[in-house]
Amino acid sequence: MTERTSPEGRLAALGAHLGAHGFHVELTARGLKVCNPHVAGCCQEVVQASDTVTCRARPEVGGTLWFYTSWGEPIAAADRIIDAKVAILGNLAERHRAEEHR
Repeated sequence: MTERTSPEGRLAALGAHLGAHGFHVELTARGLKVCNPHVAGCCQEVVQASDTVTCRARPEVGGTLWFYTSWGEPIAAADRIIDAKVAILGNLAERHRAEEHR
């Protein structure tokens, strides 16, 4: 597996795309921490809407690499960076949209 096709390489590529959209990103040992600085978090400890995205094999689709949310839900295949970016943008904006409609 080359650097660009490794889980870490895929997370770095996703981070570059999300960072270009104004999200704060940090590649950590646990995964790619993504924060939306424009949406409040859930509590005092989490001040911005955020998630830690991981990248690992998904057995039910032949073991290809996929991005996952911190709660273990698949986001998109790791070679579908734009699809993953759109899903994450939506996930981290949901709280903001829900609060606007109250």
